[in-house]
Amino acid sequence: MASNYSFQYFNVRFPDESPYVAHVEINRAEKMNAFFEAMWLELRQVFNQLSEDSSVRAIVLSGAGEKAFTAGLDVKAASQGGALAGEASVDPARKAVHLRRHVLKFQDCITAVERCEKPVIVAMHGFALGLAIDLSTAADVRLCSKDVRFAVKEVDIGIAADIGTLSRLPKVVGNFSWVKEVALSARIFGADEALRVGFVSAVYENRAATIAAALKLATLIASKSPVAVQGTKELLNWSRDHTVQDGLRYTGVWNSAALQTGDVSAALLSGLQKRTPTFEKL
Repeated sequence: MASNYSFQYFNVRFPDESPYVAHVEINRAEKMNAFFEAMWLELRQVFNQLSEDSSVRAIVLSGAGEKAFTAGLDVKAASQGGALAGEASVDPARKAVHLRRHVLKFQDCITAVERCEKPVIVAMHGFALGLAIDLSTAADVRLCSKDVRFAVKEVDIGIAADIGTLSRLPKVVGNFSWVKEVALSARIFGADEALRVGFVSAVYENRAATIAAALKLATLIASKSPVAVQGTKELLNWSRDHTVQDGLRYTGVWNSAALQTGDVSAALLSGLQKRTPTFEKL
């Protein structure tokens, strides 16, 4: 399976000790895993492929090297080419159309993490700036190490965050005052504060311990019915963005099909028989 996951900027591994788990590692440690266009396009390819892979039931996302999960957008690369370096002579309306398309494409690449059918657990360490917040809020579970340094960094480079943070972060932490504070100031905040406001679920000693905890959680999730797990992610994300009644109605429609799975009887019988259930690929 690993031979089908050869990418330039991401390592994709399938740990032997964690069946049905994929470990995706941002692989640009020499640049603190900072992103440029080729990377976020490849990110979408990685998660689209994992989403459809029936051998994958849970995913861990981490960053290579000890310094950073990701330092965010590679501003130098962006300024030297691409949308931010547009020609001054271009008609402003036409340049706006070009920029809007560029932003929407970038947004879709990050949304690929949220859109992925499989739960995504992000393990962050070191610097986790700008794009790191976009990525992690698109994930399902966030873990971090004690040395992490977070920041919604975009106002420091003269823009409003536009790839997902301002839409998702308020729904993640439920404290609009705190979100506005960190987004407007671009100040650094650490692991303890992130845990206190509910941005992360848990804090670990270092990068290795954080990744190990993420893989352990992913392995536990992957042991459950993939019908149930994928349905749970879909229904939670849908309900987050809709009313309670909308969520209940969608859940009813979804489960009218999902409840017909054989996974229900397999799970119930395994509990009665005190054995570990096995489930078919989905």
